[in-house]
Amino acid sequence: MNQTKKEKRYGRLYKQIQDLIVKSSNNTLSNMATINAVLHHKMDYFFWTGFYLLQGGRLQVGPYQGSLACIDLEKDTGVCWAAINRNETVIVEDVHTFPGHIACDSRSNSEIVVLLKDRAGNTVGVLDVDSAEKASFDQTDALWLEKIVKLVYFPKGE
Repeated sequence: MNQTKKEKRYGRLYKQIQDLIVKSSNNTLSNMATINAVLHHKMDYFFWTGFYLLQGGRLQVGPYQGSLACIDLEKDTGVCWAAINRNETVIVEDVHTFPGHIACDSRSNSEIVVLLKDRAGNTVGVLDVDSAEKASFDQTDALWLEKIVKLVYFPKGE
């Protein structure tokens, strides 16, 4: 997908997700589920789309769309923990070259992980998106997914 088309699609999806959440949700889990469903079914290169949530120091699967997920992600291993430990979005062009990658589904070839922060600014989890194609994600994905993830706690925008 070219950059212009990707930007326009994300813009439409942001508005759609925001409208859905503002009109009918007062629950962060419902917001996560809505985000997953819209992104997973509207972005053709999204193979697995879901949230992992910090629970008592463990990173555990939350709402998601796609094939069966790993329930617990080993601490300080894989792309999700890398994002948390670095305190930033992580884009991996080829997951098979990423040290400590956790292969929940061997069909995954690239990945982006975006931090989920609560109203106080604490990291409470991540949005993890996998693609079956290598090098699927770029800074456009990062920018828009960071904006979309904020809708979990800030449905009307910041």
